[in-house]
Amino acid sequence: MWTALSLIRMGVSQLKAGSFMKMPSLHLLLFTSNTFSVIEDDAFIGLSYLQYLFIEDNKIGSVSRNALRGLRSLTHLSLANNHLESLPRFLFRGLETLTHVDLRGNPFQCDCRLLWLLQWMPTVNASVGTGTCAGPSALAKMQLTHLDPKKFKCRATELSWLQTVGESALSVESFSYQGEPHIILAQPFAGRCLILVWDYSLQRFRPEEEMSAPSVVSCKPLVLGPRLFILAARLWGGSQLWSRPSPDLRLAPMQVLAPQKLLRPNDAELLWLDGQPCFVVADASKAGSTTLLCRDGPGFYPRQSLHAWHRDTDAEALELDGRPHLLLASASQRPVLFLWFGGRFQRRTDIPEAEDVYATKHFQAGGDVFLCLTRYIGDSMVMRWDGSMFRLLQQLPSRGSHVFQPLLIAREQLAILGSDYAFSQVFRLEPDKEILEPLQELGPPTLVAPRAFAQVTVAGRRFVFAACFKGPTQIFQHHELDLSA
Repeated sequence: MWTALSLIRMGVSQLKAGSFMKMPSLHLLLFTSNTFSVIEDDAFIGLSYLQYLFIEDNKIGSVSRNALRGLRSLTHLSLANNHLESLPRFLFRGLETLTHVDLRGNPFQCDCRLLWLLQWMPTVNASVGTGTCAGPSALAKMQLTHLDPKKFKCRATELSWLQTVGESALSVESFSYQGEPHIILAQPFAGRCLILVWDYSLQRFRPEEEMSAPSVVSCKPLVLGPRLFILAARLWGGSQLWSRPSPDLRLAPMQVLAPQKLLRPNDAELLWLDGQPCFVVADASKAGSTTLLCRDGPGFYPRQSLHAWHRDTDAEALELDGRPHLLLASASQRPVLFLWFGGRFQRRTDIPEAEDVYATKHFQAGGDVFLCLTRYIGDSMVMRWDGSMFRLLQQLPSRGSHVFQPLLIAREQLAILGSDYAFSQVFRLEPDKEILEPLQELGPPTLVAPRAFAQVTVAGRRFVFAACFKGPTQIFQHHELDLSA
């Protein structure tokens, strides 16, 4: 027997769970011009034969996620002309028999909360009347059916504090050894290079091994099969190369590196040239010179002196147009770009409008090469390679900055701009605009004179290390947030 119930202007003030348990044979249910504002979970439980549900011209502002649960025979649903700004995800889950849905006349806010609906509509064999957006203002009065779900940006990134490593540090590097991720910190006041690994039991990072390295400014790792090399660039006492021949042995010093050339190193980088590993050490003294050290037999020996007398502060190895390049920043002139040609680095060009650059870091996105240039006084900069020159894209205020570090985390290009006088800022690259947009301030805890950032992934979790010169190293965990949930 066909049964129906119409409640028109009946003063119905609420729809609670199990409201119709005593009417299991209903086929049609109509609510019009009543006063209830919420439909609770399981409001229609027990109505397994209901085919038509019309809830129109009421004052409904929200519908619980499981409000329609159990309506396995429903074919027609109308929530038209209410006060709904959004609908909960999975509201229509289990309603396999739907053929008509009417959502018109609601002041929908067409933001991430409604993304699931836009993605759901093309997947069902039902006609859906959706109406127009009431907001945000950029989408006001636009038909929901005209919105492109791909243009919604509903995944957010957040870095939250996890752990503190007690001593200050000048550099931090991540590397993989024997299939496990490692982190190495240059800790000048503790006089060591400290290697950290992930403790799967304690769910935190712990020390694995340390190397004595007084006044160290950079600890640069190189893995060659079972062998681990660590270059310890030191302000005093000479830079050294340490080696671990196999995983069951400890690190031990094996070589003093270019003592006549490396008088005040400030940075060290690893690069591969003609199939061989090399280190380049930027020297900041007038009497020393930035030096390229390449493997020759058991050790690493000077291959080329670069940029003498210019007090270099940073070296960055990069590839442009398929060829190795080296970018040197110095205290005395604009950054200089060198090209590897004929077994040597040859000066190619400098970077215009880039005075007082302390350090440079590069990243790739969309087939292009970008530079982050750090300035302690003035604005730091983002540039893009145009095939012959780096061209300015963006300037970011950065008083007191020594580091502007790009990091690729979970397919998102981030960059962290450290500061000695303000909060360090995290930016995210907007591919369509090719500019960095602010994402968050990094902290608490506040980073005290940050000098380097590095990211490492362990057991599916992503972490960012912040090496600080006047405070402890801080470790943050990366989270992806789904704003459409």
